[in-house]
Formats: sequence, structure tokens, C-alpha cells
Amino acid sequence: MLPIKVPRLICALTGKNQFYCSKHLSTSTQQFSSDTPKTQHYDIIIAGGGMVGTTLACTLGKNKKLACKKILLLEGGKKSSYQISDKYSNRVVALNPQTISLFKKIDAWKHIARYGTVKQLHVWDALSDAMINFNHDNMRDTVAYIIENDLILNSVNEEVNTLKTVTVENNAKVKECEIGDNPNVLLLENGSCYSCDLLLGCDGANSKVRDSMKAQYVNWSYNQRGVVATLHLKGAEENCVAWQRFLPTGPIALLPLKENMSSLVWSTTPAHADQLLKMSAQEFIDACNEALWKVYKIDGFVGEATKLIDNCLKVLNCPPNAIRQLPPSVCGFEEQSRAAFPLGFGHATKYVGDGVALVGDAAHKIHPLAGQGVNLGFGDIECLNRILGEAVYNGSTITNKDYLLRYETERQRHNVPTMLAVDGIHRMYNTEFTPLVMLRSIGLQLTHALTPVKRSIIGHASS
Repeated sequence: MLPIKVPRLICALTGKNQFYCSKHLSTSTQQFSSDTPKTQHYDIIIAGGGMVGTTLACTLGKNKKLACKKILLLEGGKKSSYQISDKYSNRVVALNPQTISLFKKIDAWKHIARYGTVKQLHVWDALSDAMINFNHDNMRDTVAYIIENDLILNSVNEEVNTLKTVTVENNAKVKECEIGDNPNVLLLENGSCYSCDLLLGCDGANSKVRDSMKAQYVNWSYNQRGVVATLHLKGAEENCVAWQRFLPTGPIALLPLKENMSSLVWSTTPAHADQLLKMSAQEFIDACNEALWKVYKIDGFVGEATKLIDNCLKVLNCPPNAIRQLPPSVCGFEEQSRAAFPLGFGHATKYVGDGVALVGDAAHKIHPLAGQGVNLGFGDIECLNRILGEAVYNGSTITNKDYLLRYETERQRHNVPTMLAVDGIHRMYNTEFTPLVMLRSIGLQLTHALTPVKRSIIGHASS
């Protein structure tokens, strides 16, 4: 047998849908031997089995236009069974109505055993009297659904397990991948090697698939950490309001789970986050209540400006500043539910390459203050599923670059404005500089007064 010169990862075709994979990490000369790992070829490989990756596998697997495609989902963690507990997880997401429609379409919604319902959003600034209230009078009856991450993942897995075209491999972390040459090749840390026509990167903010694409990734840290916990409340029997208060160090939010219980998401400085995690139970409860109830001194210029705007709105018969509602009090929290994670921004300048596409956090990452991060990922799924189906229906291939670029264009037109708006809000509220406090307070007042603007905001957030 003649020696064959191979690059870093190359598979030589040896039969229908079967490949031999070289695991050399540098250009060398070698002979393929009988102990070289043999791997099966898939039409689509999804790298990353989190909420977005698993939902993508389920959605593509249920697309009748893609019924002939073999799909492999690579999950880095161990296979585990899920049992719902009386205690709520501290990691939850706020799903918008469009995402819920996706879950209903793939039959995963029927497995969601519990969720909190947001009927109103009440947002206010600690450094002024400005506030805004979104409710069912000017938007959909349900603003969002608060659901635990683990419950979402289990619900989608229940449906994935019913699909014959989808294979799931656990303990499958991508070590290296070569893309651009048909087929794409992936080497896993466990030594397995796979090839595919279309590689979909759902492997998070530190995506190896994105690195292999050599896509430029614009990112920065907010020098903040998000503190989460499951809180017990007093005075929240109905508990259908999501509360968010912008503090000088970052926003604190309460997301309803059930009667008298909400999930805390508190964005603050790293030093303060460490303090919150180390506090005694009572100190932590007191800190939460202080963040929600403390009265800050209002700058005189800010106070006069907001009063002037209120008077002008009354003359124009526009709704004046929102009627202040009182948030519930924190009376306890679930033990061991306190945790913290770093916050940052990230965006890939391109979502697609030759035979590859990025989905979810691999393509974009935003501050959680608007609860839109995971919804952007689920929006990616709906768009990509539709476009791949159209490609096959029109007699093309799932790797056709024109179709993949349509996905990139459509999603970037939606994602980028959302990301820039959220980043702008964070920067606007992460300061005590009086002119900016005045500007953002007036902005809240005008947004509350102009119902069409509120409808437009919620319409974009729900799509």
C-alpha cells in the first residue's frame, strides 16, 4: 500500500457512508491501517446538546422535508435521567410566545409539567421616579413563561428519543474539527471520529465549531456577575408580575415561578456578587429586600425634568408616568440555590461557512437583563429549520451556500438590533451620571406613554 499524505484530519472514502479517519495533528505521511477508527457518515451533525442543540435536533428530525436526513447530536455530558423535584432549579429562562409555539409544534410542550406565567412587567429606576408597566391591556395576555432549564431539556429529549432519524451520543466533546472540504470531519475527545455534510455549531460561547470557521468574534466582559437564587416571597399570592429594578450597580429581577415563589436574577459587580454568596441566610434576605425597597436620593434636576414631562403628557392626553406598584417582600430562599455566573457580550461576524452554521450562543451572547438570550437561539432554530426545508424541497442541498446565507442574513437582521439595544440599555443604566439618569428617565416616561411603541417593543421581543 502506497503512503498517503494527509493533513490534520482527513477521512478517505472507503465505501458508502463509511470513512477511515486519520487522527494526526499535523501534516505527515502515514499508511491507513486496520486499527484506524472507522466512522459513520451523517448528513447533519449538531455539536452541543444543551437546550438549543437538542431542540434543533428535535425540530430538524420532525421536519418532513428532511425526513431522509440522518442527524447526529453530540452531547458532551453523561446521559442522565430527569425526575422533577419539589424544589425549583435556580437556572430558569423566560420564554416568549413564539418560542412556546415552537415547543408546541415539536410536541415538547406537553412534557412541561410546571411553569410560571408573566402577565405584567414592572420596570423602574432606583435613581428617579420613572417607571414603565407592560400588561395585558397593551400586549399579549401572556408576556413570558418562566421555566427551569433542566425541565426544558428533558421535555425536548422526550421527543428526540422518539425520532428514528436522530442519533444521540453522550460523552461526546469535540476535540478538533476540519470544515470546508466535503465532508466535514470531527474528532472527539473520546477518540471517535465522524464526518458530515452539514455541521451545526450549538456548542456555546466558547464554540470550537466557530473557532474552526475562523469567524471573527466580537466580545467583551461587562465586569458583572449574575447572582441567581430561588426566593420565597410574602405578598405574592397570584404572582404573575415580573419585577425589575435598575440599581446603580446593575438590575435586580424577580421572575414568577408559582404562588409566593420567584427566581432571582441580580446583575452586580463581582465583589458584591461574592459578598452575596457568602452572606448568612438572613443577611442575604435583607440584601434582596434593600435592593427592591431602598429609597435613593433623587437628583433635583432629574426630579424636575420628570415632573415637567409628566405635565406635558397630561396636556397631550397621554398616559402619565406609570402608577407605582409595590414589589413583594423576600422572606426566604431555597438552600443551596445561590450561584453566580459572569456576564458578557459576544457576536460572530458570520454565522455560516462552507457546510457549517452557528446557532444560539455559539453565534451570539447578550446580557440577561431583557431575558432575550435563549429566545434568540430558538429563533435561530425556527429560521434554519425553515430554510433547510426549503432548500431540499426546491431540489437543492442542505449545504447550498445561498440558502445558508439567507439564514445568516435573516437572523442577523433580527439579532443585531436586539443585542445592540440590550447593550445600550445596560450602559445607559450602569451609571449615576446625572445627564444620563435624566435621559433614561424621560425615555421610560415617553415609552410608557406611547402605547404603539410598547407594542412594537414587545412584538420584536416575541419574534
